[in-house]
Amino acid sequence: QVQLVESGGGLVQPGGSLRLSCVASGTIFSITVMGWYRQAPGKQQRELVAHITSGGGTSYADSVKGRFTISRDNAKNMVYLQMNSLKSEDTAVYYCYADQSIAGRSYRYWGQGTQVTVSS
Repeated sequence: QVQLVESGGGLVQPGGSLRLSCVASGTIFSITVMGWYRQAPGKQQRELVAHITSGGGTSYADSVKGRFTISRDNAKNMVYLQMNSLKSEDTAVYYCYADQSIAGRSYRYWGQGTQVTVSS
């Protein structure tokens, strides 16, 4: 089992910045991809924001390209999301996730989420 704990959410004005952090603990071997989803108010589905592979390859949603940066510290089992130029539409609960590969099967783990509110 892998446990994920997010931190760094909060209230920020439009145009501001926040940095989210997520630390993994437990049976943390063979974690391949780590990333962030978000779920906006009133929406049932989570949206993939960004992910990063163990080798450092990254991918972003079009809506956050050029504003958000994902990074990873494999030694500390952490993943970060630097969010700049925040907009009201970035308001959501942000969830960290990690994919673990064991014997050819992939398992996904989720954090509890951290609220990000962009408002003046």
